[in-house]
Amino acid sequence: MEDIDTSFTARVKPGDIMIGGENFGCGSSREHAPIAIKESGISIVIAKSFARIFYRNSINIGLAIVECPLAADEISEGDSVSVDMDSGVITDTTTGKRYSAEPFPAFIQEIISAGGLVEAMKKGIIK
Repeated sequence: MEDIDTSFTARVKPGDIMIGGENFGCGSSREHAPIAIKESGISIVIAKSFARIFYRNSINIGLAIVECPLAADEISEGDSVSVDMDSGVITDTTTGKRYSAEPFPAFIQEIISAGGLVEAMKKGIIK
C-alpha cells in the first residue's frame, strides 16, 4: 500500500473495510498479499472484481472478500459500512445506501470464518 497511500499503515485500524477497483490483487500470485491485508486489521475487501489467484488465496487464508462494482464505486473513504455475508447485502450506514452482492456458499463462509482453509481442516469443518 506504500505506493498508493504512504499513511495507510498509520491509519488502518482493526475492523476497517478496504475498497478496491477492477481486478483487485492482480500481480500477487502468492498468499502474502491477502495475508498482509488481513494482518493489517482489514476485516473485508469490497472490490469491483478480483484477480482469480488473489480471490482463491483470500479464501484460503480467511480474508473476507466481496465483489460489488457499484458499492466499490460509491462508498467513500471514512464511510461506515457493514456487510451481511449471509445475504450479500452491503450497507453504507453513512449514506443509507444498500448494495447487493452474490454471497458465498455456506461452506466458503465457514472456511473464511474459521480463519482459512488450514484452520477449517483442523477444526473438522473441511475434510
